[in-house]
Amino acid sequence: MIARIYIVRGTVQGVGYRYFVQQVARELGVNGTVRNLRDGSVEVVAVGHERHLSELAGRLHIGPYGAEVREVEFNDAELGEHRSFEVVR
Repeated sequence: MIARIYIVRGTVQGVGYRYFVQQVARELGVNGTVRNLRDGSVEVVAVGHERHLSELAGRLHIGPYGAEVREVEFNDAELGEHRSFEVVR
């Protein structure tokens, strides 16, 4: 298991992006959180197997209908105690 933090920039707030990420993460068996940041970007903390995080990253670049993803940046993170995938408000 590995952990990564993704920062997604573009038109990603107000378009259902967080719920899209939650659905994809749950389909892939990835745990973590997704939340809006004050600068208009979205932060995704994801814990799972390498292949699942790679699939998640690919889907982060696409997003839901109405989203316009300009950039997805990621860094490795510390493993946390995530037992599901939740939207943080």
